[in-house]
Amino acid sequence: MNYFTRSIQALAVTAALALPALAFAAEPAMKEGGMWTNHQSMTLYTFAKDQDGKSMCNDKCAANWPPLKVEDGDKSMGKWSVITRDDGTKQWAYDGKPLYTFVRDTKAGDMTGDGLMDGAWKVAKP
Repeated sequence: MNYFTRSIQALAVTAALALPALAFAAEPAMKEGGMWTNHQSMTLYTFAKDQDGKSMCNDKCAANWPPLKVEDGDKSMGKWSVITRDDGTKQWAYDGKPLYTFVRDTKAGDMTGDGLMDGAWKVAKP
């Protein structure tokens, strides 16, 4: 094996090892049309009663407003933070605001939760 072949193999191994690390660096949500969506393009919301990176939406509330779940191995980055909910599960927050989807949104682009509870629920915006 010559030097060139060994160099190409070393580069390929390095790239293969780096790819999984890059996958974890992806943001937990996407910007679409001036708002945040999850990776299935479902609208994300914030709740006015949440304070200081703590979710106040638990139990039945969380059944209707599912938290944006943190996957194993995910870490806080930039304005994205991982918060611990009252039940011990992990949820994503952006700029200190926990993020949720809404069960009545049935397809990408739905925003049926915006303004509910006298405006307490709002579409999350970057």
